[in-house]
Amino acid sequence: MASRSDIVFEDFFPSMVEKLGEEGFINELCNGFRLLMDGEKKEITFESLKKNSAVLGLQDLNDDELMCMVREGDLDGNGSLNQMEFCVLMFRLSPELMKRSKRLVIEAVMKELEGL
Repeated sequence: MASRSDIVFEDFFPSMVEKLGEEGFINELCNGFRLLMDGEKKEITFESLKKNSAVLGLQDLNDDELMCMVREGDLDGNGSLNQMEFCVLMFRLSPELMKRSKRLVIEAVMKELEGL
């Protein structure tokens, strides 16, 4: 059982990919990004995430937890998430999508090696 401070994440991404297809799923991720981003900065900032977190059902997260979410995906260290960083973070948070991606890369490498 999860404690009050634990975040329980159910991975719906694989079923979304099945229903929407790869392109449709990426479009939905981009829609999610736009929902959470700061309209002026065109990036997800701590402030925009805090303001819009209730839309995701995350209204009970404290400031430290929200800041941790931003830091987790902030690849360039500027303190916010651009669209690519957000999408990469969403893929990293889905164990099943990561497994599928790894399989696809391995298959592509194997095909490439067979052609040598």
